[in-house]
Amino acid sequence: MIGIAGPPILAGLTRTRSHPDMSQKPPTPLLLCADDYGLAPGVNSAIRDLIARGRLTATSVMSLCPHWRPDAAALRALKDKADVGLHFTLTDQPPLGPMPTLAPDGRLPPLGRLMGWAYRGRLNAPAARAEIRDELSRQIAAFTDAWGAAPDYIDGHQHVHQLPGVRDLVVEALAALPGAYVRLCGEPVAAVLRRRVAVPKTLLIAGLGGGLARMVRARGIPANDRFAGVYDFAGKCPFTELMPRFLEGIGGGSGSRTLVMVHPGLPDDELRRVDSLVEPRRAEYDYLRGPEFAALLDRCNIRLTRFAGLLAG
Repeated sequence: MIGIAGPPILAGLTRTRSHPDMSQKPPTPLLLCADDYGLAPGVNSAIRDLIARGRLTATSVMSLCPHWRPDAAALRALKDKADVGLHFTLTDQPPLGPMPTLAPDGRLPPLGRLMGWAYRGRLNAPAARAEIRDELSRQIAAFTDAWGAAPDYIDGHQHVHQLPGVRDLVVEALAALPGAYVRLCGEPVAAVLRRRVAVPKTLLIAGLGGGLARMVRARGIPANDRFAGVYDFAGKCPFTELMPRFLEGIGGGSGSRTLVMVHPGLPDDELRRVDSLVEPRRAEYDYLRGPEFAALLDRCNIRLTRFAGLLAG
């Protein structure tokens, strides 16, 4: 079975399975989430196209970016096909309001600096906490005002929602959004080592998430229990080879709440101006919209679903 739960999205596709016995098992649900909606027009249009094709089931919105509000209505036309959440951003972009401690020059710090502050305890200082809480509230409000509803979930641009001094404020915000879920980025070490893709980076991101995972479980906040999609964007390994590795071991049955992160986009001048990740976005978009990805889902007996489909199994 291919596509999101409901009517088949690829009528007439010839099905070939390398393991015929898998057809006797229920398909495994998978949440496929595209980050960075709002970053640039080419990113927005690529994400909308993939949602319309049934090749994505969630997208995370950078509501502080100027391309969110103008393109919110076009995404709203697809609201029944995908979850739409907040991609809480605390790096590299201008914040929506004054942050004299963390962004004194009107621009949020790069990730390395923010991480250093987090693990030295600087983000737990009263002034920093107040600024982060206020900016999170502003980004939620900017999302809600343009979307017409609260976000389905919250995650973090560059995974900042996992950092000390940030994660408890994210959990606080989630507790005020009934039904909203959160992205957890943990993976079993054995799975990361077996995949052999960006192992140090993947283990670092997974390790940062332990505190957040404990917090959301203690509060009963819904979350995925498996995650994949981290790579180095260097292009040494084609995305056509990466996605099968991300899905390795997922197919063949229900019971796992797996979320895979992707970053598709169409390069344009605005994207080149605001971000260094350009051509890998095109490679992801081309692969995700093509027949090779559809065949992979079929071969692995995976159906793409929204978060509610993960809960249903």
